[in-house]
Amino acid sequence: MSFAGGGSPYSDLGRPPLNERALRRALLTPGALWQRLEVRAETGSTNADVADAARDGAPEGVIIVAERQVAGRGRLGRSWESPARAGLSLSVLLRPGTPDAARGWAAVPTAAYGWLPLLTGVALCESVRRLTELDATLKWPNDLLVPVGDGEGKTAGILAEGVSGAVVMGIGLNVSLREHELPDRPTGPPATSLVLAGAPDADREPLLKAFLRSFADWYARWRAAGGDPEASGLRAAYREHCGTIGRRVRVLLPDGADVSGYVTGVDDDARLLLRTPEGDRPLAAGDVVHLR
Repeated sequence: MSFAGGGSPYSDLGRPPLNERALRRALLTPGALWQRLEVRAETGSTNADVADAARDGAPEGVIIVAERQVAGRGRLGRSWESPARAGLSLSVLLRPGTPDAARGWAAVPTAAYGWLPLLTGVALCESVRRLTELDATLKWPNDLLVPVGDGEGKTAGILAEGVSGAVVMGIGLNVSLREHELPDRPTGPPATSLVLAGAPDADREPLLKAFLRSFADWYARWRAAGGDPEASGLRAAYREHCGTIGRRVRVLLPDGADVSGYVTGVDDDARLLLRTPEGDRPLAAGDVVHLR
């Protein structure tokens, strides 16, 4: 792996580079979901890189990780950037609509794809909780929150994109960002990092391996159940980790309107179920603000 501009990956000793060879040995095992892994010193967007692989016909199980991402994208066109080796920026290639006879997986109906960001969130939340002991929770549909003072801060985001019949899942996790390196967030909880929230260390490699293993496990359950969130256990796991369910929220809708109410759950299509004075309302998209 080469580094842009000739800079050493060890210039910040608190942020060592990922060991691509060790990651491959740990994750690319016979019969595993993960088939190809690349660690790039710098890229514009890992989602764009994996989307290119999807268009070229790459099989399910491609992982691209960037030590530095300079044109990363979040939901609603927001940017997602991070200093070199201060976080985890990665994207994976999935083909849930392609049957896999060797594993006994039928094609998952397209209507069930809305569960993939939630599945990703469950895997990420489980991994962060286990390795950092932080009380991480999920904010529907795609944020990972950790306690910050008497409130909560965003430390990760998830972006799903459909490309040529495949799904690209992008994950950005702030691990060791310092206060002056955090991005501004005009709405929602402030940005933070695992270290700022009290994680005992900033070793990204165990986090990355734990996340990818948890993801593969949940994805296998979901695929084996034909995308059924109930039969796979995914809905129950999401309810356990989601801090949005059971709270009063305001949801900023894509058309610029907003609606407030009490969140009762998530339906079969992964839509947020909001109880309002006018009645129950399912929401497929929106920017959620937790209310005290």
